[in-house]
Amino acid sequence: MKNALSLFALIAAFPAVAEETRQLDAHEHGVGTLNIAIDGAEVAMEFHAPGADIVGFEYEASGAADLTAIETALAALNAPLELFAMSSAAGCVVNNARAELETEGEHEDHDDHDDHEDDDHHEDHDDHEDDDDHEDHEDHEDHDDHEEHDDHEDHDAHAHDEDHEDHGDDAGHTEFHAEYALSCSSADALSEITFRYFDAFPNAEEVEVQLVTSNGAQAFEVTRATPVLDLDR
Repeated sequence: MKNALSLFALIAAFPAVAEETRQLDAHEHGVGTLNIAIDGAEVAMEFHAPGADIVGFEYEASGAADLTAIETALAALNAPLELFAMSSAAGCVVNNARAELETEGEHEDHDDHDDHEDDDHHEDHDDHEDDDDHEDHEDHEDHDDHEEHDDHEDHDAHAHDEDHEDHGDDAGHTEFHAEYALSCSSADALSEITFRYFDAFPNAEEVEVQLVTSNGAQAFEVTRATPVLDLDR
């Protein structure tokens, strides 16, 4: 797996591929991402797909049927050559495979926490300015300032409620993540990959592929209608 990790680092070293990967991080149903790094006989793959594409839902599984669907999906994702069939002449075998279901909420919780701190700082600053107004102006002006302050607090409370509602929606997003390490006895013969993935998961429509080899980086789109990736290396 150590070689695989170094290959994933190779992917990040290419700015164009890294930028496209960041753009694809947006949660889009029907679209998965697959990073492939090839170095000699070693092949590393990293796959992401929305939960809706794999099991048809993204809420927290609770019932037996949902839990069974997840277990079945993870078992399928742990067999990469059944989903991404490589040229038989290449003689590729799986050395390591790991698949899991993860949520996007943890990263968004961090962002929301930063936003909340900014809001608190903004409210403290407003309170300080209101206190200065109270000392410098007559009672009538203080009354107006008080009303404006109340309006400001109501506005902030409303915005906070909306942020909370948005967070509740975002926290429901889940995705499947898998990493694979393979070796191929005749890597030069690896000329194509057939995406049987679309047969296994009917909700999937497209996979965005980033390929890194000794020749550089390339990006591809593989769809249900055209499920064969031609590795023009």
